Amino acid sequence: MRASRPKVAVAAIAVAALAVAGCAESDREEGSSGSKKDTLVFGVAGDPKVLDPSLASDGESLRVARQVFETLIRAEDGGTKPSPGLAESWTPDSTGTVWTFKLRSGVKFHDGTDFNAEAVCVNFNRWYNAKGLMQSPDVTAYWQDVMGGYAQNESPDLGESLFKSCTATDPTTVDLAFTRVSSKIPAALMLPSFSIHSPKALEEYKASDVTGTAEDIKYPSYALEHPTGTGPFKFKAWDVANKTLTIERNEDYWGDKAKLKTLIFKTISDENARKQALRSGDIQGYDLVGPADVEPLKGEGFNMLTRPAFNILYLAINQSGNPKLADLKVRQAIAHALNRQALVDSKLPPGAQVAVNFFPDTVEGWNGDVTKYDYNPEKAKQLLAEAGASNLTLKFHYPTEVTRPYMPNPKDLFELLSADLKAVGITIEAIPLKWSPDYLNATTSGKNHDLHFLGWTGDYGDGYNFIGTFFDRKKDEWGFTNAALFEQFKDADSTADPAARTEKYKAINKTIMDFLPGVPISHSPPAIVLGKDVTGVTASPLTDERFATAEFKS
Repeated sequence: MRASRPKVAVAAIAVAALAVAGCAESDREEGSSGSKKDTLVFGVAGDPKVLDPSLASDGESLRVARQVFETLIRAEDGGTKPSPGLAESWTPDSTGTVWTFKLRSGVKFHDGTDFNAEAVCVNFNRWYNAKGLMQSPDVTAYWQDVMGGYAQNESPDLGESLFKSCTATDPTTVDLAFTRVSSKIPAALMLPSFSIHSPKALEEYKASDVTGTAEDIKYPSYALEHPTGTGPFKFKAWDVANKTLTIERNEDYWGDKAKLKTLIFKTISDENARKQALRSGDIQGYDLVGPADVEPLKGEGFNMLTRPAFNILYLAINQSGNPKLADLKVRQAIAHALNRQALVDSKLPPGAQVAVNFFPDTVEGWNGDVTKYDYNPEKAKQLLAEAGASNLTLKFHYPTEVTRPYMPNPKDLFELLSADLKAVGITIEAIPLKWSPDYLNATTSGKNHDLHFLGWTGDYGDGYNFIGTFFDRKKDEWGFTNAALFEQFKDADSTADPAARTEKYKAINKTIMDFLPGVPISHSPPAIVLGKDVTGVTASPLTDERFATAEFKS
């Protein structure tokens, strides 16, 4: 979720036809009874990029997908552990490479067709057999993060696919086979990118016909106008001009029906504007509440939900951009120069913590017995001198026009960190860039960046989802090759026993903090706020809030 991804998919959306007058509905509209409000408008910081979660990597697209689509496995409500979704149960065979899923019966897609084992296989085969631009990391980022490759790889950068085959043994039983044991299975199947779509809709609206180039992606109509899942809400309209996306209750939902009739996501990019819209009643909730607004809004009676900290803000050091950064002493100097506690105390919400590892202590494998880098400017100066880098100049990228759960005000954070670095004699060249696509493209590819900060909100409750995403192979963001570290990851990922794998994660965390490819900064508990009369929503560490249970107090 939510979170930064290796690449940014740039949607070329020409969908004027989606501007539907119904998007202007207000929360003041009464239900058929004439007394109960049943439309909720929720403020979001940015537009979704695409409505097909298979092709999405941005948090706003996935927020919508979580209401419209369902996965075989879902995260427990308010937590990170796997729980039943479209599958009621799942078990591995003796090798740990074939998983059998027992599916729910009586489930239908929004187009009225049946959900069954064959539908599951249609979806997995669609992803596995992707061709052309569908193999670009700009398009299918999560498939590549989890599965690695495809049936026929078209790029030498792609590895062997973790996924092997899907077999429908009967209408409610499906076997998913994998090429090896992996820590990612089955937990990664909770990701919205593995949502199950209607095979009929996929075919009718040519869902895999992604065209254009990686810089100018042209999505098919399925991904912009016809997303078809099994969830408690179904797509109604996307009014791009008015920055609203409307979904409505699925009256034929297999489980408890949504209590709201209509849910509207309204893009309000400015944080203060979201706050004012809440106070005026134009919206009934919003995400990414500024740390300074948490207590005042709570004091006014608004329903403030604080997510558990399940994220990381880090300072990345690119070793391929500047040869001095390949020197461990220089990286250690940078770490000792940063007053991370002051940043946490002054710029992050209550409950934020200085990071010791690249994932929070709520994740198995966290290791408190690693090399720590206390705030020590004099030691930083000494290390720079020993490395012959006392006159070091670094390009420091930071993002604009964005708020993330781990990064409430990027410019403020940049100013604090750069001041710390300047205080030990490092000259900083500031490079502000618009978050999407400029900043993400600049910092996750190429050699033009020395320092930048990014972060991650976990997708599921396994340590590999954090540190493996960053460091399990050579990546342009970090610009290093460390064969021994990469081998540690490979060994841990293929360890079937969770307890043994946890110990290997602890060892990897120690290796990472000795090698110091970057500096883990902090973990933040981001907040989501709802109207004074809105109840029923549970905060999720995965940003997996489910609005089907939301309702207005009578």
